[in-house]
Amino acid sequence: MAALTLRSDLSELKKVRHFLEENLKELNLAEDDFYKIELSVVEMYTNIVRYAYPQGDGEIVLKTWQQEGMIFFEIRDSGIPFDPTKEKIPDLEGILNQGKKGGFGIFLSRKFMDSFSYRRENNQNVLTMSKRFEAT
Repeated sequence: MAALTLRSDLSELKKVRHFLEENLKELNLAEDDFYKIELSVVEMYTNIVRYAYPQGDGEIVLKTWQQEGMIFFEIRDSGIPFDPTKEKIPDLEGILNQGKKGGFGIFLSRKFMDSFSYRRENNQNVLTMSKRFEAT
């Protein structure tokens, strides 16, 4: 298992991407799978930064591990309780045609990953996502 502790700040995105590159390169993932994983993790991290800590900075912990042909990602924060699995499908037509915002990153992450689950544990939001992979 690999873990990375981050500040709740968009300036940390470079660290998130580096963490993913370093921990996924040995898997020789198909380019499409790597892109889907990176987009999903970055979107969820970005949502936490933007919404979880309205009173200031907080901490976000990103973990990854592999098990039986699956790669798992866990993102923890101590921010406002928020369950992204309960978000409704966004108005895709409104987003595409009218520039409306809201929910598209969660929607994509749920579509791109093979599992997407949430729990509240010890006053923390815990989001776990996984993706089945085949090495190229």
